Amino acid sequence: MTDQTSSEAPRIVVGIDGSQGSKTALAWAVAEARLAGTTVEAVTAWQDPIRTGYGFAYGWSAASMDDGGMRIAAEKTLDATITEVSAMQDHPVEVHARVVQGHPAEALLASAATARLLVVGTRGHSAFAGMLLGSVSQHCTQHAPCPVVVVPPTSDQTAPHASSLDDAWSQS
Repeated sequence: MTDQTSSEAPRIVVGIDGSQGSKTALAWAVAEARLAGTTVEAVTAWQDPIRTGYGFAYGWSAASMDDGGMRIAAEKTLDATITEVSAMQDHPVEVHARVVQGHPAEALLASAATARLLVVGTRGHSAFAGMLLGSVSQHCTQHAPCPVVVVPPTSDQTAPHASSLDDAWSQS
């Protein structure tokens, strides 16, 4: 289910990392795509945690995964997220899955080059972790070639539904 995309048609690109925030963002993107009559491109990115320095922040060791293992883990996370969110939709839309190697923000910006909209969730790292790791959503809002929607987390942190998205927007 990975690396399938139709960059010619207008689409909504959404960043997926397996977090609840990205599930909420995907649910929002699917609902918007249904209204707009377009498709969704769900993008996840992976990078070598040792070469980037992120491995230590997440507690990974050099022996924990090679590049093939990282890509497979990213594919599984993306596929599971799409399956979970799609199962909750009354009228699902076409969702293309795409796994790329590289920094998540840069991968999303490249994918969004011809998109009508870029959608990202919020991860909820502490301020300290956010300083160390950077904010993908912040980077995307500052550099995106298209409009960006940053979907806030739902209040109950359960699987996203249209009504919980409405609740999240009314609370912000």
